[in-house]
Amino acid sequence: MYERKIPLNLNCGLDLIGEVLYGKWKIRLLWFINEGVLRPSELQRKIPDASRRVLNIQLKELEQHELVSKIIYPQMPPKVEYSLTDFGKTLIPIISALGNWGDENEDRLRKAILKQPLSDNDE
Repeated sequence: MYERKIPLNLNCGLDLIGEVLYGKWKIRLLWFINEGVLRPSELQRKIPDASRRVLNIQLKELEQHELVSKIIYPQMPPKVEYSLTDFGKTLIPIISALGNWGDENEDRLRKAILKQPLSDNDE
């Protein structure tokens, strides 16, 4: 079982958001599920850089945080679908606003992200 090395810090809203949304693929998962991508295989195709294992872990965390619900259909082979909960749907306007901000500042952000770190000789 996983044991935290760093204790939880839930003193303010930003700490809470960080605990719920930090994870490389969580925001994308929420966005794609909102767009109607429901099956794990569809999510894997939408996010090919993520391993199936990591996606499953992050989906499970989103489910534990009550942002996503999982339905398992009793058939062979089992069919699994994800959907946003009403609580999860409240995040979509915020994710959309963040995406729009990223689009509006794309060039500046890209340059900042790709900027080479200073070497010891440059300081």
